[in-house]
Order: sequence, then structure tokens, then C-alpha cells
Amino acid sequence: MSHELELLLTFAALFGAVALASGSVAALALSRTAPGRRRLRTLTAETPSLMKTSATLATSTTAMVQRLASVLPKSPKEMSRVQKRMMHAGYHGLGPAVVLTACECALPVILGGAAFLFVHGAMKLVLTALAAMVGYVTPGLVLRRLIATRQKAIQNGLPDALDLFIVCLEAGSSLDQAILKTSQDLDVPYPPLAEELRMITTEMRAGKLRIEAFKNFVSRTGVDDVRALVNMLVQADRFGTSIALALRTHADTSRTKRRQRAEERAQKIGVKLVFPLVFCLFPAFYVVTLGPAVIKFLQFFAENTIR
Repeated sequence: MSHELELLLTFAALFGAVALASGSVAALALSRTAPGRRRLRTLTAETPSLMKTSATLATSTTAMVQRLASVLPKSPKEMSRVQKRMMHAGYHGLGPAVVLTACECALPVILGGAAFLFVHGAMKLVLTALAAMVGYVTPGLVLRRLIATRQKAIQNGLPDALDLFIVCLEAGSSLDQAILKTSQDLDVPYPPLAEELRMITTEMRAGKLRIEAFKNFVSRTGVDDVRALVNMLVQADRFGTSIALALRTHADTSRTKRRQRAEERAQKIGVKLVFPLVFCLFPAFYVVTLGPAVIKFLQFFAENTIR
């Protein structure tokens, strides 16, 4: 009995040792062939080449940025005409100007070619030229519309910005802090004006003088009210007068101008409604009111003529 027990324990120990060794070998093999391990080994092997590639890219990018910095304009005064127009619409840099020029060159070819291919008859050349002209003029019209919309938003938001300037200045903040706080508060109601104020803050933090940053603000927007505000701030800084008092006076003037512009648009509504009334409402009104009478008259004269 004891001999059988010893034999059973021996087989059990041997089975446990073999199972433990087999499990260890299987776990080691599976861990080496696991997807995570393979990915880690691949990344570890690629790290030197990635570091070299990233270093090369960083060097080339730095060189490219330096070359572009030597070519690109340093201030709005040095920008080209197209870049200034794109800047007035809120698009800064060389890329938007290139896109506008490409559109002005490509759209006439596309529209003119489409008209030349699909139009037949005597008016083929005339419609082709007309389509090419429309393709050339369309980008400029769209850009002009974007500029007008942005300038109107800046013009309408300027009185509120001046009120916030006054509140911040009278609370003890400096003009730079007032500009930063105003740009944060106007981000939702007037995003174009908030963006321009943030650019003023960025330029001053980069080392530009406050007056130069304000002048760049005028060049970027092209709004007359902004130009008047900057001239007032320059005079207040030059003569040492109270900026808060000057801003309060200018805010009242800007608010009056905004109300006058709203009244002017309201007075134009009557004239603008003439065309929809004449071409849309009056024809339907005449058909509904005079149509039955005309039909009756025609039936009456037709019956009398037959008799």
C-alpha cells in the first residue's frame, strides 16, 4: 500500500513538473509572438530611423520657415494688393492669396470650356465669352461680399468693445489687459473683432509698439471707425489725456453712428420692397382679382359674337 502511494505521488509530481514546464514554454512563446510585443519590437527597431527622419524634417522645416520669413511681408504695408484684400476678409498669409489667384485663373477656363463644349448654335462663342467673364468676376464678387460682411461685424461690435474697454480701465486694468479681456468677451457675439483684438495682443507680446499694433489693426480691417479710434488713441497717448474719458466720448459717437446706420437701412426697406411687390405679389394679385372678371367678359363677348 505504501509502495503504491509512493508511486502515485511520484507520477503526480512528474505530471506537475511536466505541466509547469510546458505552460512556461507556451507562455514564453505566446508572449514573444503576441501582437503587442511584435508592435513594440517594431517600434523599438524603428526608433533610430524615426529619430533621424524627424531630425531631418525638423531641419528642413526650419530652413523652409526661414526662407519664407525672408520672403513674406513683415507688416500690412508691405503686402500685395491681393493679400490686403484677403486680409480684409479675415484670411491671412500667402496661401489664401494664391488660392484666390488660382480661382481667378481656373474658373474662366472651366466655365468657358463647359460652355464651349455643351452649347451649340450661333451663340456658342458669345456664351463662351460670357461664361469666362462670369468665372473671372465671381471670385472677386465673393471676396467683396466677405469683406463687407466682416467690416460690418467689426463696425457694429466696436461700440460694445469700447464699453468693455472703459469698464476694464475704470476697474484699474491697463489698456493691454483691457484689450485681452475684451477679446475674450466678444468671442461669441463678434468673432471678427475678437480675432483682431487677439492679434493686437499677440503683436504687442511679440515686441511691437502699441501704436504700431493699432496701425496694423487699421490696415487689416480697413474700417473708418477703427481708423478714427486709433487716431484718437494716438492723440490721447501723445498729449497724455485720460484714455477712459476719450474712449467714453468715442463710444457715444460710435453708438450714435450705429443707430443712424440702422435707421438708414430701415428707411431703405420701402424702396427695396418695390421690386418684390411688382414682380411677385402684384401679378398674382391681378390674376386672383381680375382673372374671373376677364373670363366673364370673354365668355359674354364670345356668346354675343356667336348670336
